[in-house]
Amino acid sequence: MMHLTLRQLRYFKALAREGHFGRAAEASAVSQPALSMQIKELEEHLGAALFERGARRVRLTGLGREFELRVDEILRQVDELGELARISRDRLAGPLRIGVIPTIAPYLLPRLISDLSRAHDGIDIRLRETVTPRLLEELGDGRIDLAILALPVSEPSLTEVPLFEEEFVLVRPEGEAGRPVPDGEALREMRLLLLEEGHCFRDQALTFCNMHNAPPREIMNGSSLATLVQMVGAGIGVTLIPQMAVAVETRSAAVSVDRLAAPRPSRTIGLVWRRSTPMADQLRGLAEEIRASAAALRAETGAPGGGAGTPG
Repeated sequence: MMHLTLRQLRYFKALAREGHFGRAAEASAVSQPALSMQIKELEEHLGAALFERGARRVRLTGLGREFELRVDEILRQVDELGELARISRDRLAGPLRIGVIPTIAPYLLPRLISDLSRAHDGIDIRLRETVTPRLLEELGDGRIDLAILALPVSEPSLTEVPLFEEEFVLVRPEGEAGRPVPDGEALREMRLLLLEEGHCFRDQALTFCNMHNAPPREIMNGSSLATLVQMVGAGIGVTLIPQMAVAVETRSAAVSVDRLAAPRPSRTIGLVWRRSTPMADQLRGLAEEIRASAAALRAETGAPGGGAGTPG
């Protein structure tokens, strides 16, 4: 009889994802020898190699790719067993793994964590901040329970619940305060500072400015909204940022902030989770709490924005 363990399966998945023993061990919070030993034992139980070992990278064999499909389903069902135990309680408690995109996390999370901790005694919030494609991958793999990001994501296996709408605002050097506010077409002629590729906010800004095909020299990239705003303060260009970021990012920068002319660019922030999760009812309730926290934050900062309806 074959004796496979959940630990071996999780280590297998980490190695398949990372393609490197060292990175897989780090992601699994174990030593590299320990992970290597478990992978070796797993392959010995199966009587076949799951990985092709290269000098710099580890790749799945044909069997490994087939094995990964089944491991994904096994691990997802194991995680859902834990979720079944959680929904048997009358309240949210225990670990709750929340993923958030970087253009939301620094601004909404301080208020949200405080609100959720007061409302749910015993909740253990575990946060993951990264870009949308990575969050969707981790959501599908069961590594996080839900994600707060910009909609739509259009994944049939996921449920999307809109939370609120948020405008983008224009950030210019302080010396340009009072000048006419450029529209999307005018911004195409300016040096526009944007987040690096991989951030959905970059794509939304490019869409508003109709700049997807602009020459690279017209666009400069930054690693964070904080970097972009400081670059604007130094007179390097202009940028767009979400309204919730204004209070934090512009307080120490020599910039001016203006609302753009209608129709103003905006994004829909929403909550996303796996359709298969037994926690769906609890997460819908959580969506209401997140919506309330965001509304309170907007009221405190004077930010415009409206609520978004929940889909039927």
